[in-house]
Amino acid sequence: MMSKLYLVADQGEIGRRRPRMARGQLVEAWPDLFVRGEFWMGERSKALLDEAGPPLPAKLAVEDSAVPVYYGPRLADHESLPDAESLQTRVLSAHGIAVAWITVNQLGERTQYEPQGPADPVFYLRRPGGRAAHVWRLFQSRREAQVYMTEYFGRDPDGRQWAEHLPAANWEDMLTRYATQYD
Repeated sequence: MMSKLYLVADQGEIGRRRPRMARGQLVEAWPDLFVRGEFWMGERSKALLDEAGPPLPAKLAVEDSAVPVYYGPRLADHESLPDAESLQTRVLSAHGIAVAWITVNQLGERTQYEPQGPADPVFYLRRPGGRAAHVWRLFQSRREAQVYMTEYFGRDPDGRQWAEHLPAANWEDMLTRYATQYD
């Protein structure tokens, strides 16, 4: 079942509604790193915020299938994996088109990396309360993904094939082909 990932441009209203959430309900809204005051969120988070008032107007929506996730053959610590919706909206916040799990490299060693800031293409994300941190690599173009997957996952033909078949060439292509604009 496909779901949508939304761009909402009402920072004040998001902030007002968050405290109204029932205890234990998690609303994830990732700030767009390029446009101040805009936030990316999935259907679940938007639905929770919409329960606290009139529906938040979205600027646009992207089908979740337009933001592929590659987990690879060495995937571990499943119970700590973030929800796909959280991961995909984090990627969209940096204007990425896809993301790969790189916690363990092709030699079976744990990836060590110190992100330099929110715009760094390598980041950590785990399920809230999860014990294991997962390392991810976002891609802003198909070409970038092809080069990375060939260089770092050369022995993984599935990873190279995944990169070859990403649905969009870059951010603009993804928005043109897969985003629904709202007025």
